Amino acid sequence: MSTHDKIQPTVFVIFGGTGDLNARKLAPALYNLYLEGWLPEQFSIIGTGRTKLSDEEFRQNLLEDINQFSRTGKAAPEKWEVFNKNLYYQVADVNNVDTYKEFGTRIQQHEAEWKTKANVIYYLAVAPNFFPIIAENIAKSKLGAAADRVRIVVEKPIGHDLKSAQELNQLLTRLFEERQIYRIDHYLGKETVQNIMAFRFANSLLEPLWNRNYIDHVQISVTEQLGVGDRAGYYDGSGALRDMIQNHLLQLLCLVAMEPPINFNADEVRNRKVDVLRAMRRFSPEDVRLSTVRGQYASGWIEGKEVPGYRQERDANPESNTETFAAVKFFVDNWRWQGVPFYLRTGKRMHQSSSVITIQFKDVPHSVFPAESAEGGHQNRLIISIQPEMSIRLQMQAKRPGLEMILNTVDMVFDYKGTYTAQAPEAYETLLLDTMLGDQTLFMRGDQVEAAWDLIMPILNTWQNRKSLNFPNYSADSWGPESAEALIARDGFHWFTLPLNGKK
Repeated sequence: MSTHDKIQPTVFVIFGGTGDLNARKLAPALYNLYLEGWLPEQFSIIGTGRTKLSDEEFRQNLLEDINQFSRTGKAAPEKWEVFNKNLYYQVADVNNVDTYKEFGTRIQQHEAEWKTKANVIYYLAVAPNFFPIIAENIAKSKLGAAADRVRIVVEKPIGHDLKSAQELNQLLTRLFEERQIYRIDHYLGKETVQNIMAFRFANSLLEPLWNRNYIDHVQISVTEQLGVGDRAGYYDGSGALRDMIQNHLLQLLCLVAMEPPINFNADEVRNRKVDVLRAMRRFSPEDVRLSTVRGQYASGWIEGKEVPGYRQERDANPESNTETFAAVKFFVDNWRWQGVPFYLRTGKRMHQSSSVITIQFKDVPHSVFPAESAEGGHQNRLIISIQPEMSIRLQMQAKRPGLEMILNTVDMVFDYKGTYTAQAPEAYETLLLDTMLGDQTLFMRGDQVEAAWDLIMPILNTWQNRKSLNFPNYSADSWGPESAEALIARDGFHWFTLPLNGKK
């Protein structure tokens, strides 16, 4: 039986159907899944929101969104004509439990028409403060009782801190079974991120080297050229540590550091990720001072355009203590990684938008070549580029052509565009398909979320209780504050950046 055949008739109920997430990500992803034959023959997409719209108005809005944001370009009229017949809209007050009865009626109508029970996916594409009330009203309306067919998808952030994450998880697991709860982190759906596991566990070449004996350190950098824009009101209560490191970057670290799972079962894979988080060294106040850096961007110029500093952004607090940059040195205290530093950094208004994992291998124990033979260092690197290019490159030393023994760094490169002609799916396409299939491998489990919060709470508490006196401390179009360079330079390293064209 193919994967296509396993997908049961499905009803999607998208809370926040008129919102930005549905417009930019969910609707284009569902349409692309339809184009490529991954949606079941019988499906329904019900958007909900407070805005009064007819089904036809909702369909027209989604057509405009798909034409603008889909990776496959504008919708073909003949394909859209079929797809849009499965789109519906329902005005909803999520606080009113009576509203949910209408969802139940519509689902029953579809099941009667299809002559079969359907899988139902409730997607909470709304602000986090609505998660509890929607979950409770779904349960009160008896719309989540069929645990084998009903799933609820919750976007990040899962909580604002450890306590709120625990409260939300307790609520969700009281109302639903864990197998019904899909906590989504779109980074885990990216093609190159998924390939980390394939690269590590489907090849025998690297496994003997994947430990403290051969790896010097690991860097994970996720940087953005964009500022906060119109999101300053939300971002001021979040910051880079909460917004990026607690979820995206720690997820990447887990994939790099996890032990080989016994099999590809969802819980087995997630158990190994939780093991990593539990093994990570906790921070004392002194550790926070020595092993973390925070920053906030000032005004500057990016690509010839003047941009404001964070405190000058619309709705931003002019005396804000919120960090737009964070760098942290972590350690995983287990047999494989003891003593190997993991450097994580993320920031806005940086010189380049990129997501790169760099595994730096140790020097050869003894060089037989004279010092003048080397142009630069001798170290080997494995570089996993998630964006803007998708590639995995191994940097090694080789002799440069000529009569002298001169060593150069050369790249062995696997890149998606050069290897495959098919266009890679967007992250949300992968994650929505897995939700339909009931596969939770790429989704976070409750204990995993809480372990990540537990790890960073000492940093958050220290930063909140100690106002930074030097904000803003890095200019737009830079690589962050100088103290971030000092953090890694103290250990004899430097931050690695991959040029956009992939060349040195």
